[in-house]
Amino acid sequence: MNENNEAQSPSEAVIPDKLFFTISEVSGITQVKSYILRYWEKQFKFLKPVRSMGGQRSYRKKDVEMVLLIKKLLYAEKFTIAGAKNRLKELKEAGKDPSQLEINFKEAEFIATVKNLKKKIESLRESIDS
Repeated sequence: MNENNEAQSPSEAVIPDKLFFTISEVSGITQVKSYILRYWEKQFKFLKPVRSMGGQRSYRKKDVEMVLLIKKLLYAEKFTIAGAKNRLKELKEAGKDPSQLEINFKEAEFIATVKNLKKKIESLRESIDS
């Protein structure tokens, strides 16, 4: 997170063109502390960096993108861990397998915006009816 606790948007993060990243590199790119990344690995089973013989984590680009999406869901959109898991499940069911494909962040933002608009419209309808 940046200084005012806002989540860095995925489009603001610059992911270098590399095959593998260390946990400290991922921490720097995503602005998520290493211990949080390790915790997220336990919570989000599809976030599995490969391990070297010595046990060092090696994140791939798709892992870094997933970290950015998880961060966005938790910090910007205020999902709980369980809510973020459900949201990622929805993306998977929509044909976007988080463990296999890169996430289309624009589409995820659009879907969230549409859901929020639907809730607001429903709230307005209820206000008008009462």
